[in-house]
Amino acid sequence: MLKLGDIAKRLNLELLGEPNIELEGIAPLATAKAEQLSFVAKATHWSEADTTQAGALILRPEWAERWSGAGLLSEDPYLSFAQATHLFDERPVAPEGVHGSAVVHETVVLGADVSVGANAVLEEGVVIGDGATIGAGVYVGHHTQIGSSTRLYPNAVLYHRVVIGAHCIIHSNATIGSDGFGFAPSAEGWVKILQQGGVRIGDRVEIGAGSTIDRGALEDTIIEDNVILDNLVHIAHNVRVGERTAFAACSGVGGSTIIGKDCTFAGMVGIADHITIADNVHINGQGRVSKSLEEPGLYASGTPIQPYRDWSKNAVRFEQLAVLARRVKALEKQLAKVPGLEEKGS
Repeated sequence: MLKLGDIAKRLNLELLGEPNIELEGIAPLATAKAEQLSFVAKATHWSEADTTQAGALILRPEWAERWSGAGLLSEDPYLSFAQATHLFDERPVAPEGVHGSAVVHETVVLGADVSVGANAVLEEGVVIGDGATIGAGVYVGHHTQIGSSTRLYPNAVLYHRVVIGAHCIIHSNATIGSDGFGFAPSAEGWVKILQQGGVRIGDRVEIGAGSTIDRGALEDTIIEDNVILDNLVHIAHNVRVGERTAFAACSGVGGSTIIGKDCTFAGMVGIADHITIADNVHINGQGRVSKSLEEPGLYASGTPIQPYRDWSKNAVRFEQLAVLARRVKALEKQLAKVPGLEEKGS
């Protein structure tokens, strides 16, 4: 249990009401109980706030008069909510030390307070920083480095010569350092291009469950600091992702693409290979990025949902666009030859 006054001090927020209210967790407005904290992120949420049973709310200062209970005043309630979740962290604490069933090569270097779970495998030359957590069944390949306080959840896989920074989170079944999609055609079939590069990941990066990051063909694939990858995101070989960029689930990036800082990509965005995307670019869901984007801003592509009968008709028309374009050009040429047409039009 935490007292509201203590939460206010730790989050550096102004206290509204009784400081000794004890809270045991955080909950949504609709289901919060008297011993829980909730928050109002937008003014449109006040219909729920008016009936909430929450013991205290995080809200903007200008909304304080609308709330008769205790609370915390924040210019950004959603950000303060995110920070408050760390005060009520209920994740299991991994035991320090190496589990008896783990396989750890004699050359592995383990920092202080490292946890290595059951059936984990740490290959030759691996270096693990202080306070890192290696979950059950994790595989860490030859000469891979993992920074301090980084956490690998069960069954994550890191191939050889991968570098992970500090305070990262790698979720279950993520695979980092697998071969990029490199093959050369020959008369006998495909000839595999052995991927000679590695993967370098910065600090405070989170990689979602089932996501994959390919190693570079000749140079490293690079993920810079504070990047977020949701579940089932694919980053191809030789990609570079700038700081603070985020990908939602099921997005994919083609090889050798360079992505700037502070970009966001909604779910199922597809990005072509060998292009460049500027800083502060934001792509709506299911967007198809087939060329470089040199200007910041919000982009979208794709066809919105519509009734099947309308879609089927429009799909036929779409296939006819090239023919219609040629007919329009032909008509324009014919009209240009009509005497006096421009004068009449003006």
